[in-house]
Amino acid sequence: MSEKVQVTIESDSDMAQLKNLTRRELKELEEREKTPIQKVLEVIIMILPIACGVIALLEYVLLPDLSRNKNPMYYVYVLVFFVAVYVCCGAFAGYRKRKGDKVFYEKLRYMAPLCSVLFLLLAVYDYLTLKTGTLTQPFVPCMNFIINAFVSDYPMLIECTFHTLKLLMIGYFIGVSLGLVTGITCGYSKKVRYWVDPVIKFLGPIPTSTWIPVIMVVASSLFAGAVFIIALGSWFAVTVASLTGISNVDKDFFEAARTLGANKRQLVFRVAIPHAMPSILQGCTQAMSSSCVALMIAEMLGVKAGLGWYMTWQTGWASYDKVFAALFVICLIFTLVTKVLERIKRYVLRWQNGVEK
Repeated sequence: MSEKVQVTIESDSDMAQLKNLTRRELKELEEREKTPIQKVLEVIIMILPIACGVIALLEYVLLPDLSRNKNPMYYVYVLVFFVAVYVCCGAFAGYRKRKGDKVFYEKLRYMAPLCSVLFLLLAVYDYLTLKTGTLTQPFVPCMNFIINAFVSDYPMLIECTFHTLKLLMIGYFIGVSLGLVTGITCGYSKKVRYWVDPVIKFLGPIPTSTWIPVIMVVASSLFAGAVFIIALGSWFAVTVASLTGISNVDKDFFEAARTLGANKRQLVFRVAIPHAMPSILQGCTQAMSSSCVALMIAEMLGVKAGLGWYMTWQTGWASYDKVFAALFVICLIFTLVTKVLERIKRYVLRWQNGVEK
């Protein structure tokens, strides 16, 4: 094992170079060389997802099916595809690591245990459904049944996905926009807050789903009613978060800005909003969560299109494989939307932890 790297500062130029180092470069300076056991263990961890993928494939191919399995090769193709993707990513990560860039390799190393567990869970799920019937079919379909549902009904799934995204984005952005205006105004102006605060306290404890029967009757259309329900939940979450963030800004900041000659507009946009941005972005994330819940409830109860409607419709026909297919699409959409919000939040708040080069 090599000795720990010591950084000696001999001049002002050395200090300047040290300041210009990114956190990743500093981490590499402090790293110790891995022992042979650690190197072997890391190789095992990187190869483990491939081994688990092969186990899942062998479980599906070698064990006999308990029930009739239509188009059995679809699941094989999917497993082989994901294993091949991991192998390609591993080869690319190894190539970049040899070139001195360890970023992608470290990310893949971090994800390797999760990928391994995922392949094992697929093997266990297939064993409990298709191979043994412990999980009763068709109520809990095997993965190959779900993949067949994707293949056979993908045009309608795509159409319903676009309708769900349209409804979600319209309601979410209307609610967030109104919530930002309401929250920032109430947080900065006590006079406005005096009149709006009772409305917030009245609407806050009421779940969004409670309004669905009323709105679906009063609204001019089912789509407009669903948009209103989603916007209402988003509005409340963003309003409360913005109001709290603005109210918690240190008063000394405002006094210092006034001393420097800032007007009211500058106090709001240059002082209040930047300091309240972490709270505001957290409210936007919570608004997306409440919007997704309200969206599914609205589609299942009233709207005549979308993934929630599709699930209700297929449940009526006992097509549970298509229900699970729609459920996977919903999980994928909400995961991607959440990731996008996290990326935006990380970029906007990059000043909190410093900017890496």
